[in-house]
Amino acid sequence: MRISTSFQIIPVVLVALVMETNAFVVGNRQWHSHATKLNSATIEPEVITNDYDIVKVDLDNGRDYPIYIGANFPDDEASKLLKSHITGNKCLIITNDRIAPMYLEKYESLLKQGGDIEVETLILPDGEEFKSMDILTRVLDKALESSLDRKATFVALGGGVIGDMVGFAAAIYQRGINFVQIPTTVMAMVDSSVGGKTAVNHPLGKNMIGAFHQPQCVFIDTASLDTLPDRELQSGISEVIKYGLIRDAEFFEWQEENMPKLLSRDPTAMRYAIKRSCENKAAVVKADEKEAGIRANLNLGHTFGHAIESGSGYGTWLHGEAVAIGTAMAATMSARLGWIEPDLVKRIYTIMENANLPVELPLDSPMNKETFLKLMSVDKKVANGKLRLILLKGELGGCVFTGDFDQDAMIQTIDDFVAECDGPRK
Repeated sequence: MRISTSFQIIPVVLVALVMETNAFVVGNRQWHSHATKLNSATIEPEVITNDYDIVKVDLDNGRDYPIYIGANFPDDEASKLLKSHITGNKCLIITNDRIAPMYLEKYESLLKQGGDIEVETLILPDGEEFKSMDILTRVLDKALESSLDRKATFVALGGGVIGDMVGFAAAIYQRGINFVQIPTTVMAMVDSSVGGKTAVNHPLGKNMIGAFHQPQCVFIDTASLDTLPDRELQSGISEVIKYGLIRDAEFFEWQEENMPKLLSRDPTAMRYAIKRSCENKAAVVKADEKEAGIRANLNLGHTFGHAIESGSGYGTWLHGEAVAIGTAMAATMSARLGWIEPDLVKRIYTIMENANLPVELPLDSPMNKETFLKLMSVDKKVANGKLRLILLKGELGGCVFTGDFDQDAMIQTIDDFVAECDGPRK
């Protein structure tokens, strides 16, 4: 089945292969959800309204939560949806100094509607280099200074850095309080805001200090992408590409045909890509919330990519850019192992380049083999001292999470990618 952008997402989404229907409650409403079958993996579920979609993240013990996906929500509707997930009468909106001038006043006003919620705000510096314990402390300081109790809710307004850091602050403040995600970048909308991974960086490794802590909801207004710089848009698309490579071949084929529409921010194509990415992420999180197995597959390219981010200095690369290079490395290594055909490697390089994403290190990169190996040795997927990687295997949409691979293939791949870099090599 080929997915075509000719079908309309607004106002009605046509869903193929409906397998079952059930209902769940969001706020004071009951919504009907549909599980769809894509690549033999159940994607649960999607709720269709006239104005926006809802994808449910289905967890145990009553911890299900909705992902709202729409554009230009009416103020009254947006306020109602967001406030239905604020459990107490106080909340703290945390954002950064780039997002604040554009959206902070809007969301502060939405949460203050009706006068029943007291809203505090905090503006942090923007950038991966500020995803640190020092900056995290500012969130905790503000919460304490504002006398926020366990019924308070943190609201993360921004991209992946804000979402990860605010989620971690919520996980540890008074041993855990609620939080809401309002992502404003493609990266955050399709990946980091969904699934409860929260963390800050450490000088010796990315996201090494964190916790699993699920949000109460994810509120995605795709209109915020109108102000997103092109480079950040492209960075987020790398995570969209990932879903096609690891589990959803039809989605990858759709992206190959529709990449120009995504880069031009076509509203229908962008909303579809975000929704389908969230469906894929929700299905994986349902199956493996704490990354004991299959959820690790979502980290395709991330072990190489995190090493590039850390070794190059946080902020040098956007996360998705580093992951794009890491994905190119993983694909190259997979082919060297004989696990995928060269034609698939070519398709991966082509789609990354068509998305204006890097697939190689620049000549002035400080990366070298020793730096890669040192940083990869402390990756979170290392178990009992053994490095495990997500590698592609078989047909498009197939991958494995394994430590059983030829180490020489990995070393040769790293050598290939750093061969022309300025970084010292022994």
